[in-house]
Amino acid sequence: MDKRKWLLLGAMMASSLAWAGDVSVRWEKPDDYTDIRPTNESREGFRDRVCKELGKVFEGYGKKLPDGVKLEITVLDLDLAGDVRPMMHGNNDVRIVKDIYWPRMTINYVLKDASGKVLSEATKEEIKDMNFLMASHIPTGNTSLFYEEKMLDDWFRNKQRSGVFPKLPS
Repeated sequence: MDKRKWLLLGAMMASSLAWAGDVSVRWEKPDDYTDIRPTNESREGFRDRVCKELGKVFEGYGKKLPDGVKLEITVLDLDLAGDVRPMMHGNNDVRIVKDIYWPRMTINYVLKDASGKVLSEATKEEIKDMNFLMASHIPTGNTSLFYEEKMLDDWFRNKQRSGVFPKLPS
């Protein structure tokens, strides 16, 4: 085998040994969410993009959970940062972002270990960031919804810090 094949084989073996949990997300009745309104794209296209981008944020937390841990999330409601206002002259609406329109999300979650034992669960947990404009935001480039991404990152980090969600072994 040449050097490239050995490197590829080694990478494949190392990736199978990597620590990682699993996160699944279910979006319950997204058409009924408080605010998932687009400004310059179709309602359905915007809804699908928001669910896809925030779903990837949630799924990324699997890399921060120990191997075998499964986090199942059901999104019940979403209220994006800002408020959509119709424009008087033109076809596009505009999202006004002010401190009174903070991002919010309501979820159910169940966290299970590798054997399926429930480690933690919550029903109708409110996630919100009332100070979303006060903190410095460095967009990750992972999503166009950086206020919501930061809100979720803070929520997940606080769950791990408080011991509700397990951390990777050091």
